[in-house]
Amino acid sequence: MRHRKGGFKLGRNTSHRRALLRNLVTSIILHDRVETTLTKAKASRPLVEKMITLGKNGSVHARRQAAAYLMTPEAVDHLFKTVAPVYTSRQGGYTRIVKLGQRKGDAAEVAFIELVDTEDRQAAKATKRDEAKQKRREELQKQLEERGPGEQPDPSSEK
Repeated sequence: MRHRKGGFKLGRNTSHRRALLRNLVTSIILHDRVETTLTKAKASRPLVEKMITLGKNGSVHARRQAAAYLMTPEAVDHLFKTVAPVYTSRQGGYTRIVKLGQRKGDAAEVAFIELVDTEDRQAAKATKRDEAKQKRREELQKQLEERGPGEQPDPSSEK
């Protein structure tokens, strides 16, 4: 019986589950939004909230605790410089889980887990991504016009 045994096992052993959740929390901190299964999102939510609370603290000890858990130094810097200052006046509830429905392959419940109040950053990322796509399209179109109609494309120049 599993009475009073909290937490999600996620079908993995302890070390695999810990690594999975560390990777997921790091990705959420770096990208503000991650698409994953509903159970993984629910399992990672308290961990993300704890990391943001450490970021709000801002002490050297809190930075070392975050660095011990997060996978990359870039994630620690992003947490303390960008993410945590947004939530200085908020007393918890830093994440939101949005259900998306079922995945086609295995019918698993899929959801977004995202940081609250980051819509402006996500919009800026989207516009930057769209501008980069447009620039690549224009460069490719220019290369195609320069080559002429009968020439084959050079695979080494497209990357």
